[in-house]
Amino acid sequence: MAEPDLTEAWADLLGRRPTLREALAVYDDVLVTWARWSAPRSLVVPWSAEACRTRWAQGVPLVEVARESVGAGDVEDLMAGAMDAVARANAEFVPALQRLAEAWDVGRVGPAALLPVRGRVGSGEVEEVSGLPADVVGLLATLSLRPALEAVYSATREHLPEGVWALGICPFCGGPPGFTDVVEDGRRRLACHLCGGAWTFAKLRCPFCGVDGAQHLTRLTPEEAREEGYVISGCRECHAYLKEIDRRARWNGGPPLVEDWGSPHFDLIARRQGFWRPEASLILGAHPEGAG
Repeated sequence: MAEPDLTEAWADLLGRRPTLREALAVYDDVLVTWARWSAPRSLVVPWSAEACRTRWAQGVPLVEVARESVGAGDVEDLMAGAMDAVARANAEFVPALQRLAEAWDVGRVGPAALLPVRGRVGSGEVEEVSGLPADVVGLLATLSLRPALEAVYSATREHLPEGVWALGICPFCGGPPGFTDVVEDGRRRLACHLCGGAWTFAKLRCPFCGVDGAQHLTRLTPEEAREEGYVISGCRECHAYLKEIDRRARWNGGPPLVEDWGSPHFDLIARRQGFWRPEASLILGAHPEGAG
């Protein structure tokens, strides 16, 4: 199931940012679909700590667990809701989504085609059958798989000790980071939107290209969108960015996914300055010139 407080946290964020409520409404149905979803069978994979840590020590995420566990029937309603959300955000994608739906119905593609492989989200099959851009496929993966992947990895979260995983991809599903938390002791904690995983990461390293050192990173805090505790962290080398919240200053912030989806104005600022991220935005798809 989705995080039990996700819907409540979303309502709280909308209360804190009422001027964005109309633009953010595109996510409301997604969260309702997630809250109503229940797996038709158990998806929990009870891997042992030893099995997990053996793979992590080799730098291998546990994506094979999901690849073997999640079938098309498990996420049928989630996929339908995801495609509907993307279609409502940008009608230009409707023909491509129809092609994807046809391929999904005949079994040409399934959940495995949306799971991460080395260097990307998805195997490339979804782009091939549909014509959707890679970043939109990344968004579809999150919208359609997140609750199921949370269930899959629920028994393995506790097996990840500090210091074992140093890569910039999720140790569970292999997805890219979607948000950054600065926690109470100042450490940087990356969050994966695809499966809900989180892991500690080097503070001065880019998780996307791996370049290390403060000179390669930039922090964007434009006056027109200044909010205490929030910042955009960008890489000067690969020009990827992540939004970041300092939990020491913003103690009432919501879960990483909520904070990310609820701050499209920061995405707009980052993209106008030439930065990118792996996953498309429903908001910027629906409102390319602004988000409120």
